[in-house]
Amino acid sequence: MNIRSRAVVLALSAALAAIAAPQVLAQVTSDSESLSGSNKTAPGIAQKPGGGPTTTPEPVSGQQVYQQICQACHMADAKGGVGAGTIPALASNPKLNGAAYPITVVVRGKGGMPPFSTILDPAQVAAVVTYVRTNFGNAYVKPVTEDDVKKLWVAPSANDH
Repeated sequence: MNIRSRAVVLALSAALAAIAAPQVLAQVTSDSESLSGSNKTAPGIAQKPGGGPTTTPEPVSGQQVYQQICQACHMADAKGGVGAGTIPALASNPKLNGAAYPITVVVRGKGGMPPFSTILDPAQVAAVVTYVRTNFGNAYVKPVTEDDVKKLWVAPSANDH
C-alpha cells in the first residue's frame, strides 16, 4: 500500500473513531454511575458468551462487493467525493465504456486506490465491474467475465500490503 493509500485509510479510521468515541464514553459513564455504591461489578465483554463470528459474509454478487467494499469511498450513489482526497465518481462515467480500464483499476489500483487483487478473486472483480457498468447511470450492458479479468490479473506481490 502506498503512502497516499495509507493516508486515506488513516483518515477514514480517525473519522470513524471520532464518531464512535462519544457513544462508547457515554455508555461507560452510564455503567459506572449505575454501579457506584454497590457491590456489583461491571460485566466485561470477555465475561459474555461468544456469539460466533463477527465477520461479514463473503460478498458474492457485484452489488454485495460494491456495498461492502467500494461504497466506503465511492459512496452509495457512486458519485465519489472530496475530502482527504478526491474519490472519482463511478456514476455516469464514460471511462467505464471499455471493460479493461475498470478491471485494471480494481485489480492493480490507481492513485490512492489500493489493488484489490489481494482480497477479491477474479469472479468477484467481474461481478462488481459488471454491476458498476450497468448501474448508477451507466449503461454498458456487456457483462465482464471471469476470463476477461484473468487476462488482466496481476498476482499480489510481497510489496502490496
